[in-house]
Amino acid sequence: MARGCLQGVKYLMFAFNLLFWLGGCGILGVGIWLAATQGNFATLSSSFPSLSAANLLIVTGTFVMAIGFVGCIGAIKENKCLLLTFFVLLLLVFLLEASLAILFFAYTDKIDRYAQRDLKKGLHLYGTPGNVGLTNAWSIIQTDFRCCGVSNYTDWFEVYNATRVPDSCCLEFSESCGLHAPGTWWKAPCYETVKVWLQENLLAVGVFGLCTALVQILGLTFAMTMYCQVVKADTYCA
Repeated sequence: MARGCLQGVKYLMFAFNLLFWLGGCGILGVGIWLAATQGNFATLSSSFPSLSAANLLIVTGTFVMAIGFVGCIGAIKENKCLLLTFFVLLLLVFLLEASLAILFFAYTDKIDRYAQRDLKKGLHLYGTPGNVGLTNAWSIIQTDFRCCGVSNYTDWFEVYNATRVPDSCCLEFSESCGLHAPGTWWKAPCYETVKVWLQENLLAVGVFGLCTALVQILGLTFAMTMYCQVVKADTYCA
């Protein structure tokens, strides 16, 4: 009976971790594609230049693949050490995510102020050599969200030392339109515009976070259940 339960949990955990591993492959693939085709796309921070969408996806994908691999081998081999390693790693990830979420909500105002300061510093790197990712990211954000600057279009005046903005701030794009009168530019601040967009899509973000947490809890349950079944089977055989 114990052996039958072990076999059932074994194949369930293997299937779960195989999907987990394939998900990691997909995330890693997207990250490599972004790095190869878009440079450091979405690098907006001057303090953390390596914090790009490509790098985050590559690191996340690699880590997810590693955890999934440990889980798959642990399930197939019925290895207690690997199963426990998988459980501990996944538990640490879960606790880290929960801690970051709590800290984010507890210090929202401070994070807001720091983010705006850092983004304004990053504007000075716009259009400079070696900052293609940052330049592309700002151009896309200002065009898609119809906004200009971090807190105001005047943020760009300090960057250029003149009354001008990037062409991506223009209501109607044309070459050197950023040199025209302010009446031809978007007036909405990008930070607040993106923040409002995120708040409007909070349900989708919440559902994604909840699904991620449920998948991790499911993985923890499978790992601990199988670990206990292996221990039971070893005790029974002994």
